[in-house]
Order: sequence, then structure tokens, then C-alpha cells
Amino acid sequence: MLMFVISFASLLCSAAARPSPNYLENHFTAENESEEMRSAAIKRLLEVFGMDDPPSIHGHKQPPQYMLDLYNTVADVDGVTKDPYLLEGNTVRSFFDKLRSEQVEFRFNLSNVARTEKILTAELHLFKLRPQATLTFNRHHFAQVSVYQVLDSSKSNNTQGRKLLSSRLIPVHSTGWEVFTITQAVRSWMVDEGSNLGLHVVVRTLGGSQMDMKLIRFASGRNHHQSKQPMLVLFTDDGRQSTTPEGTDPNDTTVTSSLLQASMSGSSSRSARSVDYVEEEGVSMPCQRLPLYVDFEEIGWSGWIVSPRGYNAYHCKGSCSFPLGQNMRPTNHATVQSIINALKLFKGVETPCCVPDKLFSINLLYFDDDENVVLKQYNDMVAGSCGCH
Repeated sequence: MLMFVISFASLLCSAAARPSPNYLENHFTAENESEEMRSAAIKRLLEVFGMDDPPSIHGHKQPPQYMLDLYNTVADVDGVTKDPYLLEGNTVRSFFDKLRSEQVEFRFNLSNVARTEKILTAELHLFKLRPQATLTFNRHHFAQVSVYQVLDSSKSNNTQGRKLLSSRLIPVHSTGWEVFTITQAVRSWMVDEGSNLGLHVVVRTLGGSQMDMKLIRFASGRNHHQSKQPMLVLFTDDGRQSTTPEGTDPNDTTVTSSLLQASMSGSSSRSARSVDYVEEEGVSMPCQRLPLYVDFEEIGWSGWIVSPRGYNAYHCKGSCSFPLGQNMRPTNHATVQSIINALKLFKGVETPCCVPDKLFSINLLYFDDDENVVLKQYNDMVAGSCGCH
């Protein structure tokens, strides 16, 4: 009898411990819905950044120092734009030479640049090496360096097969980066991709004769470190318009905030990086700006984004009840609406909404699908301040 009681009790315990079929079904359904919401949120976030899919990057790549320096010039440590007028256009693209030739010939693959992207400025960056020691005391102190667009590869060495783009004097004994403007050539390549036959660099003495290439030497993609490789830099505008100019009143700025909260819900790391703001029981919190940290590593984007690792988008929360003080930065319309609501003059008139009234742009430095480094500026990404509207 005792054995029967023990067995029956064990059976009851195991039955109680085993989840019911309805529980399991609801649990998996909730998990699937959560995963679907996360996927949809990340897809929408990619659209905000102008992408269909995240770039595929294989292995650790080192971005060009020029692009790192440019990023640090235009953005603060969180990626927020220091001055919206520092950057020409909203996109800067860098490309390494694909020919990797020992000669002064260069070619760049621009297939990742959309036809709709407006080319503002194109620069050829060449790293000038020191002259060889045996030629240090050469009588030449300056050289004429000219960059040509190749029009006919079979005639690149004569005037019929090339077009002059840029030419200037360079000290023979100098070392470091030299920059040549080649905008005209790149614009023609964007119109006709097949016309991209590359660039040809010619070095002459001041008298016009061919100069010894051992005296004026530029680093090539084949024999020199990646940090000195020939590089094309494009300053472009991709045509994206700001929905709300920086510093003006927006109509609707809650989409990104709610999206990010949905995509990152349940994340302990995000919660740890934010300050907990809890409304006291029975007391409504006045309209104010609160943290909303977007962590690219948590989203799974740290493999292709160089900087920043994340940024504080902030969000607006709180009540806009009568009377509205100036610290709530109310519009005249919001003030009138709050009065109407307080006096209950009309049914269905709610209090004004707490929304961003100033928005700032952020900058993203990242690798594209061809492992070229891109610096792009995105408008309306950070709530600079909040107000009742």
C-alpha cells in the first residue's frame, strides 16, 4: 500500500512538472511572434539606413586612415554631427585601386555607386614615397605630375588616347599624400560604365621631358602597405531629403523610437545602458527627454559598422498638462489646446503630445558589400530636445 502511495505521488509530481500542451503551444507562438517582430524591426531599421540587407564582411578589415580622420572631424564620439555644413553632400565613398599595377595606372570599381547618386567631388589620393638615396642629389627640385583619364587603352601613351584631368607641381623630396581632383572623369564613368578604362599618371620635369620614375615614386597596391595604397574618394549626395530640417519642429518623429524599443525589447544590455525613469504613483512625469541607446552589436551589425558602436537616439516622454511652462517648449497651438482640454470646452480634445522639437543627424562609417569604406550622414536620428506640440 505504501509503495502504491509513493508511486501515485511521484506520478502526480511528474504530471505537475510537465508543461501542458497548451502552455507549450502558447510559449512557442510567443517566441515566434517575438522573433518575427525583431526581424521586421531590423528590416525597417535597415530601410532607415538606406539598405536592403546588411553588407557581408569576411574577416577583420582595416579602414583607410583618411576615412577614420574624416569621420572624427565631422562626428563626435557618439556619431552625432558636429556641424551639418562640414561635409560636402551626405556620403563619402573610398575605393582601392583594382589594377594593383606597379606602373602609374589605376582603375576603380564603382559598381556600388547608384546612378541616382550625385557626384559632387572626386579625388585621387596617391602616397608619394621618398626618392631613392642614390638620386637624392638630383638637380630637379620640382616635378610636374599630371593625371589623365584613359579614353583608349591601346593609345594611353599619346594625347589621342587620354584626357588631362589635373596637373600640378610637386616637390621632388617631399613625402606623403598628394590629392588630385578627377571629378570630370568619374561623372563620365557614371553615365557610361564601359568608359571606365582607368587613370594614367605622367611625371615630367619643368622642361617637359620624361622624369626618371625612381625620382618621383608613388606607392602601388601591389608592393606597399594597405595604408599607402592608391585610393579614390567620392563626395556624393544620394538624394535623401531630411523630413524635418535640423532645429525645426517635426510632425512625426516617434517611428524610429518605438521601432528600436520593439527590436531591442527584453535586452538586458540596453537596459543597463539606460537610466530607469519611473513615474511616481499618481504623479505624471512632465514632458522630458530620456535615453534610448541603440547598440549596433546587440542588433548584430558590429561586423560591418566601424563607428560608432552605438548611439543615444533619446526619446520623449511625459505629460503636457495645463499650465504649460516655457521649460516644456510649447507651441502656441499646444498652449491653446491645453487650455481647451483643461476647461473641457470640447469633447475629445486631448492634451498636447510630448515629441522631439529638435533633431540631429548621425554619421555612420561602415564597409559596403565590396568592402569599400563609406561615410554616410543620416538626418533626424537623435532627439535634441523635447517639447509639447
